[in-house]
Amino acid sequence: MEDLIGANGRASELLDQAMALVMTYAPKVVLAIITLVIGMWLINKLVGVLDAKLSQKDPTLNKFLCGLIGAVLKILLLISVASMVGIATTSFIAIIGAAGLAVGLALQGSLANFAGGVLILIFKPFKVGDVINAQGYLGSVREISILYTIVDTFDNQRIIIPNGQLANASLTNLSAYETRRCDMTFGIGYADDIDKAKDICKRLIEEDERALKDPEPLIVVGALGESSVDLTVRAWTKSADMWPFYWDMQERVKKAFDAEGISIPFPQRDVHLYKTE
Repeated sequence: MEDLIGANGRASELLDQAMALVMTYAPKVVLAIITLVIGMWLINKLVGVLDAKLSQKDPTLNKFLCGLIGAVLKILLLISVASMVGIATTSFIAIIGAAGLAVGLALQGSLANFAGGVLILIFKPFKVGDVINAQGYLGSVREISILYTIVDTFDNQRIIIPNGQLANASLTNLSAYETRRCDMTFGIGYADDIDKAKDICKRLIEEDERALKDPEPLIVVGALGESSVDLTVRAWTKSADMWPFYWDMQERVKKAFDAEGISIPFPQRDVHLYKTE
């Protein structure tokens, strides 16, 4: 009988302790959950507003900065929620630091890409919309994220290049300036009139509105080849017009030379046969 009374007493004591813990921590847990839900909603809302603002002013910085701010705010929110429940934040921060160190050692390449992304955003060797030639790929920059840069090639392929490689290697930004020089070479025969051929090239350039007047086009004899006199033709255009202008000039010069009797020679070899007895 005494054992039964003692067991009931211990059960009652444990129940009282459980109720005390529930009464102590239940409001904290509920408040922490509410804080977490509202905090995540506010963070997503803030990142969305920031994304909308930056997409209009600086698309290059947009995705990178929004992703970084969102991650930092969520980590701070988790630390705050943990402190509300009663978890010692110093221990929690120490655990996060140790986990961060372990993850950092395991993801050294990703950290290099992150650092490369920071360098790209600070020094801005290129921005979203620029045409670049990097890592063997030529295309338009679609997006610069935290770790990678997305490039769309002109034959409609999507290339994902790690930022670490872009920050530590040479690249060509074809959109850095508003104008570009279009270099062309046209070969004519040695028997053809050089001045006439130069006048034809000059006339065709002047007739094309895409060719800029300043700087003036340059038309000179660039080389005396084995089979042709090579005319070097250089004209300036807007960057967006450079390749269409180049391709059109190739066709128009060929047709104009044909109409004016200017030959475009191809490599030839004279073969001499000697009869020996």
